[in-house]
This record gives sequence, C-alpha cells and structure tokens, in this order.
Amino acid sequence: MNLEHRRTFCRVCHAACPLDVLIERPDGDGTPKVVKVSGVNDDPMFEGYTCVKGRQVGRQHHHEDRLLTALMKNADGSFEPTASSDALDSIASTLRQIIAEHGPRSIATYTGTGGYQNSTSMPVTRAFMEAIDSPSFYTSVTIDQPAHVTSKLRMGSWEAGWHNFSDSDVHLAVGYNSLVSAYAPAGGLQGTNPLIRLRRAKDRGMKLVVVDPRRSELATYADVWLPIRPGEDPTLLAGMLRHILRENLYDSRFVSQHIDGIDELRSAVEPFDLDYVSTRCALDRRDIVRAAELFCAGPRGTAGTGTGPNMAPHSTLTEHLVLSLNALCGRVNREGDHLESGNFLGPSDVVRAQVIPPGNPTPGSPHRMRGMFGLPGEMLTPLLAEEILLEGPGKVRCLFVCGGNPVVAFPDQRQILEALSQLELLVVIDHRMTPTAQLADFVLPPRLQLERADVASVMDRRYPLPYVSYTPQVLPRRGDTLSEWEVFVELARRLDLELRLNGNTLDYSTPLSDDEILDAIYSNSRMGMNDIRQNQGTIRADRAVRVVAGDPENKARMAVGLEAITSELKAVRAESSSAIVIDGFDPEHHDFRLISRRSKHVLNSLGREISELARHGSTNEAHMNPADLVRLGLEEGDVVHITSPSASIQAFVTGDSAISPSSISISHAWGLFDTDESLPVHGSPTNRLCTMSSGTDPLNAMAIQSAIPVRITRS
Repeated sequence: MNLEHRRTFCRVCHAACPLDVLIERPDGDGTPKVVKVSGVNDDPMFEGYTCVKGRQVGRQHHHEDRLLTALMKNADGSFEPTASSDALDSIASTLRQIIAEHGPRSIATYTGTGGYQNSTSMPVTRAFMEAIDSPSFYTSVTIDQPAHVTSKLRMGSWEAGWHNFSDSDVHLAVGYNSLVSAYAPAGGLQGTNPLIRLRRAKDRGMKLVVVDPRRSELATYADVWLPIRPGEDPTLLAGMLRHILRENLYDSRFVSQHIDGIDELRSAVEPFDLDYVSTRCALDRRDIVRAAELFCAGPRGTAGTGTGPNMAPHSTLTEHLVLSLNALCGRVNREGDHLESGNFLGPSDVVRAQVIPPGNPTPGSPHRMRGMFGLPGEMLTPLLAEEILLEGPGKVRCLFVCGGNPVVAFPDQRQILEALSQLELLVVIDHRMTPTAQLADFVLPPRLQLERADVASVMDRRYPLPYVSYTPQVLPRRGDTLSEWEVFVELARRLDLELRLNGNTLDYSTPLSDDEILDAIYSNSRMGMNDIRQNQGTIRADRAVRVVAGDPENKARMAVGLEAITSELKAVRAESSSAIVIDGFDPEHHDFRLISRRSKHVLNSLGREISELARHGSTNEAHMNPADLVRLGLEEGDVVHITSPSASIQAFVTGDSAISPSSISISHAWGLFDTDESLPVHGSPTNRLCTMSSGTDPLNAMAIQSAIPVRITRS
C-alpha cells in the first residue's frame, strides 16, 4: 500500500475550497481509495477552510449506491445495466428521429447546480444545442435568482461593478446567508472562509445590516437586523429609498452624472412612509431609519439580495430597488480601483468606469406561451414543463438533465411530474438514482469531481482576491462513467455534428482529455491555461484587474425610475399583503408564511445519501418560533400539515427562536414524488406548495417559492 497526498478543490458547491486528499493506492491493480479529505492549511486565501460537505467527497466517490454503469429502462419500468456506448447509440438514434419529425427545438437540456460545478459541462452542452440549432437550453439560474440577470439588463449596470467587500465600510444583505450558502451577490461576502473574512471585516469597522425573517448565522453578526415579515422586501426597500431621497443622503454628483429617473422613483416611493412600512413589515421604524442611514454613510459598500427575496413575490422589483440603492449611493468601482476577483478565465484586462446602457431584460428566444422570452442564451426554466405539455410545433419531446433534480427542485411539482411523464426521451446524467432519475429512459453516470481536471469557472469572477484555481484529475475513472462533456461529444460524433467551443471547431476524431476541452473553452482567457495550471492555488496580485477611465463618448445612464417599476410600486402599495397576489390566499386561514432556508450539511438534494452527512439531519424539519408551537398546541417532533392555497405537505416541527413569529422555515429540494413517503428519511418537497398558475413574475416567470402563505395543523 502507498499513501499519496493530492491537491485539488471541492466541487460540491460554488466556493471551490482547496482540498488535500489522502489517497491509498494498493499494490497491483486495486482501486485507489480516498482515506481522508482536509483543508489546505497553507492556502493563502482559504487558510485551511472547508465545510462538512466537502470533507465527504471521498465517501461520495466510494458510496455503495454510486452508479458506475449506464442504466436503460425496460418496458415494465425496471432498469437494466447497459454499456454507455450502447446507450448513446440508442439515444442518438432517437434524437435523429425526433429532430427529423419535430425540429430541433423539441430537444431540450437542463443544467442544474451540479452541472455548474463542472466547468466543461455547460459550455459543451451549449455547443451541442447550438450545433442542432435548438434554443431549448435551460439552467438553474432561472429557478431561484433570475432577477439578478433581468434587473441588471433592464436598469443598466456599471462596467467595473459595485464596490468590493474586502474594503467595504458597510454591507446590506437582503435575504442571503453566505455563512451557509457559498455564493453571494457581487460585492457581498463570498463563501470562501466566510466566517473569518466576516470577523476581519467587523474588526476593521465594517457595519453589517441584514434583512431576514430568520436570525440567520449571518444575522447574528449584524449591527442592524431587520426581521422582516416574509415577502415584504419591496415595501421595506421603498421606505428606505424614500427616507434616503427625502433626507438627501444619496450621492448627488454621481446621480447627476450617471442616473436617470430619480424624480420618477422619488414619486413612486413617496407613499411608503415610515409608519406604513414599519406596520406592514412588522419592524421598528427606528431600525428602518438606522439601517438606511448606516448604509448611506458608507462611504464604501454595497447591497445585495439572495434566494429569499428572489423566490418571493415581486422578486424583480426587489432586485431593482436594491440595485437602485447601490446606484443612488454611487457604490461603484472608479478609475484606479482594483477588482477583487482575478477574472483570469475572462477575455480581457480592460474594465472601464462607465455605464453599460439599459436594454431588453429578456432578449432570448420566445417561449410558446405567456408572451415571454428567455434570458441571453437560455430559456426560462419555470416554463419548461409547459413547453413539454403544450401541443404544437416546438413542443419539447426530449430532455437531458445534467446535474439536477427537477422533480424536487422545479416549482409546481405536480406539473413537472406530468410533463416528465409525457416526454418521448428523458436522459439523466447523475451518479445516483434521484427521483428524477427514476423517471428516466436512460441514466448515464458521470465521472465525479476527483476523476476530472477542472477550473473554478464560477468563483473565478467571485473570489475576494485574484486567486488562481485549477485541479488535475487525482483519481482514475471508475466503471463505465462519462463526464457531461463526453456525453455530448459522443452524441455529436454519432450525429455528425460540428461542435464549436469559443469559436474553435472541436476535433474529436481522436479521444480528447479534460485539459484539451478546457484549453478550447478558455482559449482566449486573459491568463492562459498553462499559466493557470502552473499557478494553481496562488494569489496573483500582480495580475489584478485595474479599472481604467470610461470612454468620454459613452453617454449611457442607468435607469432607476422605469415605468414598469413605478407601476409595480403602486400595485405593492395597494396590497394589504404580498401574499394577495397568490390565487386562493385567505388571510384568515393562511396566517403563516413559509420561507426557504439552506442547510450546512446538504446542497439542495445532494448529500443526503451519505450517512456521515445524514447524521446532521435526515429530514427537512419545519422550523417555527417556540411561541407559535405553544399557541398551536404543538410539541417538538410533532408531524404537521403545511397547507398552501394549492397543496399540502407534511413535516416534523422543531422550535427555533431564530424564526420570527408567524413564519415557518424549511429547506427546499427535499422529498420524493407527489406523496409524503418516508418522511423521516426523505423529507417533504416544498415545490409542491406553489403552482405556475398564479403568482409568477411577469418578466422572468419566477414562481413564488418563498413567503408562501400557509396554515399549520397537526397531522
């Protein structure tokens, strides 16, 4: 036996924490085994930090239920093993037939959170879809936070971005908790050794304002915590903006140079006086004023949102108001500033201090329903089920699922189950038999993270330092497994398609490696791939991006007072509650609001199969304020019905003083199908409680999956 330490980085979530993997390599032809996974103490940015999920990647690789061969569904619904080459032959044959009969739009792909953790997955999947000329490319971006994209496009943005967290004097976090969830908005606290970074920021005097119905891990460090009534974020933000505009607390010089629509915005927020806002939001008006003034005092720092408000009613409006706070206070990187992240995989060193003009927020391909359009390069995932169910030209008939679990992740579970049952071909790329995989015609097991070379493509533009991240393959491929890129390259080979990556035609006449795919995808990156490999795990301050002066001919201005925004603010002011937008809402019977939450030991539906993680919690308990338990005559561990205007689920309740009264907090993406089978093991799917028939965002079809009005009754 030989023991060997290998350096890599974790790809369970976006944070990409560096890992030291101790591998036991047996003499002869035995399978190498991961003995231990730990942080890298001498890493200059993470300083040894990892989370409990990342330390279990070895157990994920060696799990007894891991799929190591392709599965094909028989006529009786059972699965049988098959060679991946045979499965791909069958899939390619069916694809050819569907495209010939119904056109390329009938072929769709969905890339979930797992697919984002593989830097080669999405570019090759997209190249395949472009090769067959299908616009039906869907991702998890539009499940929980599409407003980040649509609002930025509609309002306009600053090319050099908002202020960096590393030198902020203040930060306003609206509904996100990066001490548990690794991915924060631009200018926010990223999940890279987050607690240490937060403590250092507090030590240097940074003030923190947190808006959250739950006293989250992040909120415990807040100078001002606003325990808002769920769903009332736009009301609060409108009130804060009113106070800021009335008291002239904004950056008038920056506004005069770069902002349009301030008078329209001022008029729209005027009805949101502090008494009204404090009553509707269940907040002390003094705390609202203190939060607004603390943020404006800065002078450096940003506001950002997370999944909480982005999954709640009026999500696009909420995002726009937060961006408006940043814009009015001039919280942008100016000429001479340096960006936090290295952006080494990006194409250019040049970032200018100027406005990118407002434009079409949904410039993508048209959907066949609701008069809606996709985002740049992708369609709206909440409408995918309807695209499958609606008959006529363009109906989706084949779906590839890459690193996702739509059955428990997509809004309106009953609709997505009906849609998946109508597909002519469902192919799921996953290492385990998820509820979605159980419905598939073919399940193709992927190589897992230690079995492939990779770069941290998501965090490359989010790291708080110009940090270089790359990993070689550290374990050999197990079984008959294929990385996502291999699936689509092999299908392209069978269909005689030309795949283009970053303008380069991929030559797959001979076998390709991960590194060759990475070289093609990032052929014009500002730091070449060879340099990235050689500088793995280093900080390259000498290559930090410096902001240069804006183009004097650029006259673009950000638009904060758009008619769509002022109209929606009027609608909010006319509501008695944000829940009024949901069909069937009855304030007498739906007196609780259900909010989503993250758990440290799982990522959405990933991790529950690992016993070491399941010990931290094997079900998605419903967290309630202890006073509410007493009021309803409930005790810890009771099973309750949680009933929305459209459906009901069951959950175990637990008392949690961090939860505001009349709120209930439960994790998303648990459970199985449209039943409450095996509640202690699998939990319940909160996506059953929302529907696509009411309450969706008019711009990006975002379903209301948080701040859902519910009633609680004992089972």
